[in-house]
Amino acid sequence: MDYKYRLTTLRNGIRIASVEMPHMQSVSAGIWAGIGGRYESRKTSGISHFLEHLLFKGTEKRTARQIIEAIEGVGGYLNAFTTEDHTCFYAKAAGRHLEGMCDVLCDMYLNSRFAAEEIEREREVIREEILMYRDHPAQHAQELLSETMWPEHPLGRPLTGTVETIGTFRRPQLMRFMKDHYNGRTTVVTVAGDVPHEKVVALFRGWLDDLGRGKAPRFHPCSASEGETKVSLATQETEQTHLAMGFYGLGRSDDRRFALKLLSVILGENMSSRLFQTLRERYGFCYSVQSGMVTLADAGMINIYAGLDTAKLELAIKVILRELKNLCEKRTTLRELQKAKDYTVGQTLMGLESTSNHMMWLGESILGYRKILDPAEIESKVRAVTPDDIRNVACFCLNRAKLGVAVVGPVKDRDQIKGWLN
Repeated sequence: MDYKYRLTTLRNGIRIASVEMPHMQSVSAGIWAGIGGRYESRKTSGISHFLEHLLFKGTEKRTARQIIEAIEGVGGYLNAFTTEDHTCFYAKAAGRHLEGMCDVLCDMYLNSRFAAEEIEREREVIREEILMYRDHPAQHAQELLSETMWPEHPLGRPLTGTVETIGTFRRPQLMRFMKDHYNGRTTVVTVAGDVPHEKVVALFRGWLDDLGRGKAPRFHPCSASEGETKVSLATQETEQTHLAMGFYGLGRSDDRRFALKLLSVILGENMSSRLFQTLRERYGFCYSVQSGMVTLADAGMINIYAGLDTAKLELAIKVILRELKNLCEKRTTLRELQKAKDYTVGQTLMGLESTSNHMMWLGESILGYRKILDPAEIESKVRAVTPDDIRNVACFCLNRAKLGVAVVGPVKDRDQIKGWLN
């Protein structure tokens, strides 16, 4: 489908993007702040996520309950998330409720009270969230992998912060961080649904036009710590051993990222992938195995996860390493590559049939690339990838100097794991 994207920049720098989808009954809207975990110091680790929670806790004209009921009461939903480089507050409802939905989002974004009792209550909520993730060994393995890949860097810290850091946040610090980073230069508004762009701009201009322009924040740059394979082990009495393996990937501006994405699909993003077919279907080593990518402005990672019978950990590692070696040494067949291309393009196009996914596409495009990415252009670049491109990016990324491994489970010997990787 030929989507018609529109983008308007207000005088204070706020960018408002929309796509009109006349065939849809729902409308999705998001307000994005270009600030996330990688902009935080060690002492402020988790503050962006803390603020994400607090914006739901009441404004000058709405209680926390009234905020939720204003959206859920008309059949919609309201949520938010924090990533390494942005925070998003979003809602979805029937198109006729757009104005009310946007009023709630802007009220949260501009007028949150940061009541002392709510800060203390939410501190406990986030503490429980942190502990919950620790009790999920798969999540724990992924966080441990990030710490292994980017030690002593914000990208290596959990987005939730730690029990220790969130215990230090006080109202003046939280308000100052929001004032410094939630401004016209960092704010993006995205809307997808059966609504004309002019109406979207008029609505949000009325609420957001007075937000100060502010300054664009600077993140902590990072570099790949290449060398000896890095291994981290968290010994826990779990039923399975959880294995996470990562290789330094590519940044957003590197055109090889399209080949790396297809490599990830071939490796483990669906049920016909190599790792699924070998580890699960052929050997029965695991129930869950998958690969994925993280792509940031100046860095990236391709990662592999598997939940395994502890007795099969060594064999699974060797099978994974063999598949990685094959990707570098043997050209991917045209048939396998074509399947990966069709899957990648198909997943993207199906996702864009949803107003919420399309709203996300707009926000991630503008914050990541400072423009709205054209799905047709992305498809063209995916289709242009060759078997040699796959092999070249595999040889560049999937080498031991760029490898980090995290294991969570009843394994006790870290050196033994390192030996299996050689």
